[in-house]
Amino acid sequence: MIPQRIIKPLSIFFTFLFFLSCQKKVSNSIVSINTKAEVAKLIAIADRFAKNKKTDSAFFYYNKAKFICNPITDTENYVSTINDMAAIQQKHADFIGSESTIIEALPYLKNIKKPELIWNTYVTLSMNYLNTYEYKNAILYNQKALTLKTESWRNLAARNNIAIILMDEGKYAESLKNFLELLTKQEVTNDEVFYANVLDNIGFCYFKINDLKNAISYLSQGLEIRQKKERHLDSGKSLIHFAEFYKKSNPALAKKYMLLSYKQFCIINNVDERLSSLKLIIENSSNQELKKHSLIYVSLVDSIFEVRQKAKNQFAKIKYDSKKDRDENLKLKTHKAENELQLERQKNRNIISYIIIVFSLSLILVLYFYLTSRGNKEKIEATYNSETRIAKKLHDELANDIYHTMAFAENKNLSIAENREQLLTNLDAIYSRTRDISKENATIITDENYGLFLTEMIAGFKTPSTNFIINGLDTIIWNTIEKNVKISIYRVLQELLVNMKKHSNASLVEINFKNLDKYGIINYTDNGNGININDITFKNGLHNVENRILSIKGEIDLESFPNKGFKVFIKFPL
Repeated sequence: MIPQRIIKPLSIFFTFLFFLSCQKKVSNSIVSINTKAEVAKLIAIADRFAKNKKTDSAFFYYNKAKFICNPITDTENYVSTINDMAAIQQKHADFIGSESTIIEALPYLKNIKKPELIWNTYVTLSMNYLNTYEYKNAILYNQKALTLKTESWRNLAARNNIAIILMDEGKYAESLKNFLELLTKQEVTNDEVFYANVLDNIGFCYFKINDLKNAISYLSQGLEIRQKKERHLDSGKSLIHFAEFYKKSNPALAKKYMLLSYKQFCIINNVDERLSSLKLIIENSSNQELKKHSLIYVSLVDSIFEVRQKAKNQFAKIKYDSKKDRDENLKLKTHKAENELQLERQKNRNIISYIIIVFSLSLILVLYFYLTSRGNKEKIEATYNSETRIAKKLHDELANDIYHTMAFAENKNLSIAENREQLLTNLDAIYSRTRDISKENATIITDENYGLFLTEMIAGFKTPSTNFIINGLDTIIWNTIEKNVKISIYRVLQELLVNMKKHSNASLVEINFKNLDKYGIINYTDNGNGININDITFKNGLHNVENRILSIKGEIDLESFPNKGFKVFIKFPL
């Protein structure tokens, strides 16, 4: 006779399978509903808002269309809608959010018959990578775009993008080669706007490789066409290049071009380009002029941060609210279908079978919804904590610096060289903090440049009051170590250094690396305030450090006492 302890789990298991099969039928009946007409209607509304530059409303309706669109049966509308949403986020400088949106389309590109939709996806994604300094990925997705059979102008645009990315990387000779090849294409020379852009970029590349004769020739040709076409943005960019060209040889003329470029950008109210012009003007100004432009710069940085942060929050809320509404509607439909199915079965089952099924279904439903709820809650909390951490870091470390810099500029006499130098130092510190926050959340390089990347990260924490000693980094052959191990080591050291900088007041930090056969050893020591090891909590950064090391099958030992420094021993597999 089969034991009762086995019969009960078996009955629950088979009931679970039965429930899942029914659930699958219900879900299939829901998915099979044709929503193409409603999707087309929502997209048309979103397009009208986008045309009228009401991007928040456009994003709302695109997102609404995406959530009711079936990505299997209506793939083109699904991908097209995602492309439009990502483009709106990119326009508002929400490059991380745009990347998060656009990658939702990648699994469905294989079902697309219109290559231009795939091209749009690849190019949008490449622009996000370019603006987050992931040049390798930016070039990769433009190369993917080049493999598609699309119109010739799209092919040329992708080649132009690659040349621009190389130029941003500082690979001017390679970039120049690509631009000169574009200049041989009739489609480029026939399009005056495209032609002027290529001429200007060629001139700038020649300038960077010190071929001044060719540089001024191409820059002049590009500027002449742009001014004739009255394209203020493009003209401003040309004038910036002229300012760079004359900055050393003729500062007065360079200053003239800087002011002219700023004027062009003001006409179209392009904040990013205004900031780039202002930065050059500030570097080449003094006295009251320096104070005037510095105040404008600080005010612009403050306002653009606020506007873009509000836009990012708004886009994130729209996506979250839509997902929440969809989940609730789906649950209601599922419950309704389940109830109807239960009533139908009730007619054909006796009381004992009914009790068993209801009992089993109740347990499974509780477990299913509990696990689903917990999973969703963890995802939401993880997203919220990440965004809160970044927002707090921006508020605590960046907003206060901007405020103090503004106060300094208003209250100090900037005609005094010492005050002027201090203002520039403060502005540079603001820029450095912004870059550090971006790097802290950027992708970690794990290729052959990992050692250099790790060294740069550590060096970034060095200050006039904190000295670093790094020994033995080259003794470990990083190329042979798994990617996840390198990422964990990078994040662990970053966490330790962040804690040191925030809490320890250390004046000396020593990090020693050793290679012991199949293991790598890292000894971290600082002479800071130290901590009480017993105070480490679940949310403490040091707890995260322990978890990271244990996740790669490593070992970690912490040694510290209040006011007696801090030591960490790390052992990880090679």
